Amino acid sequence: MHQLSTLCYIEKDNKYLMLHRTKKENDINEDKWIGVGGHFQEDESPDDCLLREVWEETGYILTNYRFRGIVTFISGNGVTEYMHLFTSDEFLGDSDSIVCDEGDLEWIPKEEVPKLNIWEGDKIFLYLLTHQTEFFSLKLVYDGSDTLIKAILNGRPIRSMPDGRPVYR
Repeated sequence: MHQLSTLCYIEKDNKYLMLHRTKKENDINEDKWIGVGGHFQEDESPDDCLLREVWEETGYILTNYRFRGIVTFISGNGVTEYMHLFTSDEFLGDSDSIVCDEGDLEWIPKEEVPKLNIWEGDKIFLYLLTHQTEFFSLKLVYDGSDTLIKAILNGRPIRSMPDGRPVYR
């Protein structure tokens, strides 16, 4: 099965708005910290999905955002997800008034995010968001659980350092 999704890392004061996934039943991301986003609805473009999901989860209206990359997640459970990765640093609204039905929203200093309970592959694209400006394609292959067994960046196999820095093999 194939799925299409968006994920956005909203930035403010050198922090990312992170979602601690604690409220949704049967959630593959249960107890993980992720950016905000979700699955495409019928006839949505990546931009449509991004703007809708950010509004639904945070109450923010993005006024400036950037498409940063495509991340292909192969779960090892028969699901492949093509995630459209965005960042944004300009928005309107106040997330303090929003109760997200998927978890708790919290502003986390960027350097602290890799220390949270996040997917191993997320460390790689978070590193790329911070240290690389060009668009990238990242393929992450998992073993059916939390273990990343392969990562390919722009068609070349890599390994991930503890800080998420990708090193070509």
